[in-house]
Amino acid sequence: MKQALLTILLIVLCLTNIFVGSVDIPFTETLQILSGQDSGTNPSWSYIILQSRLPQMLTALLCGAGLATAGLLLQTAFLNPLAGPSILGIDSGANMAVAIVMMFAGGTITLMGTTLGGYFLVILAAMAGAMVIMAIIASLATLLKNPVMLLVTGVMISYITSSFISLLQFHTTEHGLQAFTFWGMGGFTGVTIERLPVFAGLMCVCLILSILHIKPLDAILLGDAYAQNLGVNTQRMNRRLYLIAGLITATSTAFCGPISFIGLATPHIARMLCGTATHRTLMPTTMLLGACICLVCNQLCTLPSSSTLPINTITPLFGVPVILWVILKRG
Repeated sequence: MKQALLTILLIVLCLTNIFVGSVDIPFTETLQILSGQDSGTNPSWSYIILQSRLPQMLTALLCGAGLATAGLLLQTAFLNPLAGPSILGIDSGANMAVAIVMMFAGGTITLMGTTLGGYFLVILAAMAGAMVIMAIIASLATLLKNPVMLLVTGVMISYITSSFISLLQFHTTEHGLQAFTFWGMGGFTGVTIERLPVFAGLMCVCLILSILHIKPLDAILLGDAYAQNLGVNTQRMNRRLYLIAGLITATSTAFCGPISFIGLATPHIARMLCGTATHRTLMPTTMLLGACICLVCNQLCTLPSSSTLPINTITPLFGVPVILWVILKRG
C-alpha cells in the first residue's frame, strides 16, 4: 500500500517537474509540446520543456533512486546506520580528478595529439577518479576482513583527497576555482537529452543488479553464520555490494556532481515507513523514496520567480534532521 502511494506521488512529482519551473509556461502549451506539436506562441518553450525540464526530471528520478539504493547497500554491508555512498571515498576520488582537470590543467587535456575539454572531460575525469578509488577499496577489501576497518580506510582516503583539493584551490586561478566550486554544488542541469541515454543506461544496470541481490542482503542481516548456512559467502557478497554502490556513486558524481545526504538519509526514512528491515519491501521503497526526494529538491531549486539553485543547498534540509534523529535514537 505504501509503495503504491509512493508510486502515485512519484508520478505527480514527475509531472510537476515538467509543468512547473522558473519560466511560467501555460498548461495547455506544455501539453501541446509533450504531444509532439511545436508551440505557436513561443518557440523557446519547446526547448525548455524537451531539452531542459524533461532531462532534469529523468536525471533527478534516476539519481535519487540510485543514491538511495547505494546507501541501503552500504548500510547493510557494513551493518552501520551511518554508512553512505560517500563514506568509502569514491566520490572524493571523482572530486579530486575533476579538481585536477579544472584547476590544474585549465579545463583541457591533450592526449596523443587529441585535445579533450568541456563537460565531456569532466565526466571522463570524474569516472576515472571514482574508478581508481573503487579499485583501491576493492583491493583492500580482500586484505581487511573487518568491514569497520574498510569504513575507516574510506574516511582516510576522503581526508587525503580533500587535502590535495585544498592545495589545488590555493594555487589555482579565479576561473578554475569558480568552475570547480560550481560543479561541487551539484545539479541535474548538466545531463542533456543527448547525454541522458548513457547516464540512464548505467544507472538502470546498477539498479537491476541491486534488485538481484535482495535475498543475499536479507541473509547478511541475520549474521555471517546464518548467511553461510544459506550458501552466501559474506566477504565475496560485500565486495559485490561495494562494487555496485561504487558504480552508482561514480555515475552520479560524474554526471551530476556530488549530491549530499540522499544516500545516507533516505534508507532510514524508508525503514520508518516500512517498519521492517526486509529488503524485499525495503529496497523498492527506498528507490521510490529516493526518486521522490530528488524530484522535490529539483522542484524547489527551479521554483517560478527564482534563479536556479544548486541541489546541495536543498538536500541538507532533508538529510540533516534524519541523521540527527538516527544518532539521538541510538545514543
